[in-house]
Amino acid sequence: MLGPISHTRLLRYAGMFTWAMVGVPLVYSQYFPAYAPGEYEPMLGPRRAVWLFVCYFGFGACYWWLTRGLGGVRARWYDRALLLLLTLLALLVSYFNGSGLGSILLMVAAGAIPWLLRPGPGIVLLLISQLAVLPIYHGILHMPLFEAVMQSLLYGGFSMFIYITSLVAWQQARARDEQRRLNAELRATRALLAESARVHERIQISRELHDLLGHHLTALSLNLEVASHITEGQAQEHIRQSQGLAKLLLSDVREAVSQLRSSGLIDLAAALSPLTRHVPGLDVQLDIESPLTMDDPERAHVLLRCTQEIITNAVRHADARNLWMRLWIQDGMIHLRAHDDGDGADEFTLGNGLRGMSERVRQLDGTLHIETARGQGFRLHLSIPVTAAAGAAKATPT
Repeated sequence: MLGPISHTRLLRYAGMFTWAMVGVPLVYSQYFPAYAPGEYEPMLGPRRAVWLFVCYFGFGACYWWLTRGLGGVRARWYDRALLLLLTLLALLVSYFNGSGLGSILLMVAAGAIPWLLRPGPGIVLLLISQLAVLPIYHGILHMPLFEAVMQSLLYGGFSMFIYITSLVAWQQARARDEQRRLNAELRATRALLAESARVHERIQISRELHDLLGHHLTALSLNLEVASHITEGQAQEHIRQSQGLAKLLLSDVREAVSQLRSSGLIDLAAALSPLTRHVPGLDVQLDIESPLTMDDPERAHVLLRCTQEIITNAVRHADARNLWMRLWIQDGMIHLRAHDDGDGADEFTLGNGLRGMSERVRQLDGTLHIETARGQGFRLHLSIPVTAAAGAAKATPT
């Protein structure tokens, strides 16, 4: 029954269920206190009760928002701010209610910390939140200091256990996403290799047809031409018919060679599309001019690696959620334009990936331009010649 539900959604539902169960003793302690029969008096005053339930429902709303897309939606600065607010609301529930129920809510919050903070800051926040409960136990619940410390450590141990469990789930989600990305790269590389092998086979067959059959048929046609001049009568008529058939066959062979060469092109859409499918945490929209083909496997491989690097940068460094890419051919050049909705930067330096991309493009006499600004994402435009001849013509001015 729980098979189709992912572990991240299970974590979310488990946290919301625990939050709902905490509300039962909150309501009971406020409106059904233990008094003598016939007597009734709310545990808290109206204003304090309002603040108590504002904090309680605020905690539920914050947790629901923070866990809206665990593993898929990237944490923004306001998500981290909401995590701090979530911790504060749990402490206020204990403060206004005068109980340890807020520590249970802190355990719920501990399950969301690994998805929003790195392990170092996450553990610091977890420890600070557990120590912040100590004054409530000692000052409001009037526990002896030793018992308050023991109570805080007890809830802290539970919270740490939940944190570690959620951290393991986060690591597994990251490993699964990385595996999906590598599988997409593998499928794209396999598609490119298949296209390259198909092109190589067609070119090899066309060369064999041209070199063997073409030359032999040409020689046969020349011999028949000579024979037609040294024979007479009915034999000469048959030789002319054979000569016509040889010329027709030679024409058919040349047409077949031309068709093989024209169809021996790499389909870039088939090679690049697997890279853009099901990218974890990123929606990639790929617009490829149809048809977009080329006969050079090396140039197709460069486009594949550049596309792969653009997607990797958008996922790991740009903090983007959407990536738009467009490929087209114009004036003998293949153009690739990409932009994302990431944070961008006022200044940036080329890392190993972008430096390698720039080197690949320059080796093919291409160009690479990168633009970025804070809040406007990254924009990239590269172009390479469709063929080596086009690159040489572009590099040599006339």
